[in-house]
Amino acid sequence: MEKSRVLIIGVTGNLGHHLAKATLQFSHPTFALVRPSSFSDPHKSHKLHSLSNASVTLLQGSLEDEESLMAAVKQVDVVICAVSSKQVLLQKLLVQVIKKSGCIKRFIPSEFGLDPDKTRISDMDYNFYKQKSEIRRFVEAHGIPYTYISCNFYMSYLLPQLVRPQGPSEGQGYNFWRREY
Repeated sequence: MEKSRVLIIGVTGNLGHHLAKATLQFSHPTFALVRPSSFSDPHKSHKLHSLSNASVTLLQGSLEDEESLMAAVKQVDVVICAVSSKQVLLQKLLVQVIKKSGCIKRFIPSEFGLDPDKTRISDMDYNFYKQKSEIRRFVEAHGIPYTYISCNFYMSYLLPQLVRPQGPSEGQGYNFWRREY
């Protein structure tokens, strides 16, 4: 069976790093689009060095640079985006590049949480789910092959409940919302 050539965007993040290791574990040729500034960050540089040693091909570029996106996309047939929620709308240029290239068999946008089309939180989410839904509609409008991955409450609620069925200890709580500045 022929292996997919996989491009991961957001490989210096926790999820992206694990995705890269998983694609390598299944012997997929793996590429990572990395912002030039990531190479000078000690923590990110360490992750990049370990991935490079494990045969990940590192490509310099960003979600805001069409030329670097096109160069990266032309080398693969699957694109997985694992960027932070703050960068969700930056995927629009990537979607346009994927459509223009015509070579991608599967695009997996940055989702990996609650299904944005089924989650309704009255103005408490700072447009988080609205932006993810906006990307979904953008992907669908461009007619590229995609897969949405929504693990829903499994990671944030059900898994801790299974590990500690009695709930949090006194003084502890589950962190459902996290806002960083």
